[in-house]
Amino acid sequence: MTSSDPPLIILGTGYTGRVLFRQAKAEGRIVFAASRVPEKNLTGIPPEQRLRFDLDRAGTWDAIPAQADAVWTFPAVPVDTACAFGEQVAPRLRRLVVLGATSAYDGSPQAVRGEPVDETAPVDRTIARVQGEESLRERYGAIVLRVAGIYGPGRNPLDWIRQGRVGYSHRFVNLIHVEDLAAIILQSLEDGVPGDTYNVSDGTPRRWSEIMDAAATRWGTGKPLPADPTPGKRISNRKLLAELGYTLRYPDLYKAMEELEQPG
Repeated sequence: MTSSDPPLIILGTGYTGRVLFRQAKAEGRIVFAASRVPEKNLTGIPPEQRLRFDLDRAGTWDAIPAQADAVWTFPAVPVDTACAFGEQVAPRLRRLVVLGATSAYDGSPQAVRGEPVDETAPVDRTIARVQGEESLRERYGAIVLRVAGIYGPGRNPLDWIRQGRVGYSHRFVNLIHVEDLAAIILQSLEDGVPGDTYNVSDGTPRRWSEIMDAAATRWGTGKPLPADPTPGKRISNRKLLAELGYTLRYPDLYKAMEELEQPG
């Protein structure tokens, strides 16, 4: 990437957005972080690279330049407002990537049968955010990334265990390191097919019981009380790896957690 590439606008610059900002800047892209209250929420980002954007205030949408790439990082709701954004803004963008969630597949036949869930699985359109994502994809050519649980610096799964935020169960969990997610977003802007969907995970569904047993052995964490008897689902990332040609930076959860445990 060079400064001659289209500007990148990050709509909603939270945990993932800040890592994306850093990676895009390191690649030489012109990148802007957008927030409803940029002076409060975007401290640490140079003022000249901040934009005011509020989905509920259409007047702020004009801040998004023509032929830019945009990454939508928050739930696509309200649906009517998301569609209005698609109608007004999407046609003047080069690419639009929308971050969805793999919970869209809950209840799909593949998930219920315990099979790997790929992009052919039906999504639950009774969920408002899924309606918004699918509208942006089908009507306005957005690339939808259905993202597994995000972890990384400041979001260490070991802390989730220590704090009792997850229970000991045989439920499957699918995860993706935030550094991989940010890199996948950038690659999807270049190589993704408009109007298509890609599952984003490290490709290795694990049971919470397996993770907690390993954590107890390696890091001395306690074993929480049993919880959540539902089986969960197993997300497939084969399409992501095959069609985008992405190579995971953090394919091994335990090595990644070991790195997160290191001081500094």
